[in-house]
Amino acid sequence: MALQECGLNLNKAAKELQPHGSLEFPCAGYSSYHTDRQEDHIPWHWHEEIEIVYIEEGQMKIKIPSQSFLLEKGDCMVINSNILHYGGAVKECKLCSLVFSPALIAGNEDFVFFKKYVQPLLTNCSFSGYLIKPGDNEKVSHWFQNAFESVAQECYGYEFIVREKLSNIWLFLYGRFHPQADTQNIPLNQDNLRIGKMLAYIHKNFADDISLSDISNTADISERECLRCFGKTIQLSPIQYLLKYRVMQGAKMLLGNPTDSISEIAVLCGFDSPSNFAKIFKRFYNCTPREYRKAHVK
Repeated sequence: MALQECGLNLNKAAKELQPHGSLEFPCAGYSSYHTDRQEDHIPWHWHEEIEIVYIEEGQMKIKIPSQSFLLEKGDCMVINSNILHYGGAVKECKLCSLVFSPALIAGNEDFVFFKKYVQPLLTNCSFSGYLIKPGDNEKVSHWFQNAFESVAQECYGYEFIVREKLSNIWLFLYGRFHPQADTQNIPLNQDNLRIGKMLAYIHKNFADDISLSDISNTADISERECLRCFGKTIQLSPIQYLLKYRVMQGAKMLLGNPTDSISEIAVLCGFDSPSNFAKIFKRFYNCTPREYRKAHVK
């Protein structure tokens, strides 16, 4: 399997479309370097697979709805299936991660592994993301590194090694969370469902003239409730998120559509004028759109 290239391919609802591993072995390993520059951030996204992130160097702030975590060298974080998450380096950071289907360690839904150990955590609302410091359990870091190196090197029988080490980590998590399982298995958090609908609307219609009312109506809530939901889950207002998303799309267009003028790209990513686009762009990227294109297009 070896390591796969780290790159997000998201649909309009921020779901990652890139396959992780294969049907035969649904697990993929990634190694990546990030800085605190806007283009190096990992945008809000989600996937059906579980993800384990390990920090090799530096620091990274990872956000999930309603929570933020500061990961330092040696830290592991497990992000549950179907959970929105976002990452940004603090100055710079080198990380490696494994993204895998629950089926890898659980088998099919009739097996005891799934019914007794995996399903209770997948649906446990108190387990969205869990940070594991080296002092909490040294074995977790060792298990992860062993699994990651096995994927990277494709050593003899690496599939067995990866499944064993990931199962060890999952059993550790089960030991931490299973006393709450019976009381925490409730429907998905209402705020998460709402934010998913509103992000999907923004991602689909960012080029249009959309308002706070348009965004809130997507989730059938008031503007005030919309503001509360965004503030609680992703710590940005809807309009702040919309502007950030527009600018990020503009940055992609500047590089992906080199023959388009700055004015054309401003319209394509939803700004009413090139000057407004340049002003907001500089706020996020510390340079003008023209300077950004010149620096990145050879």
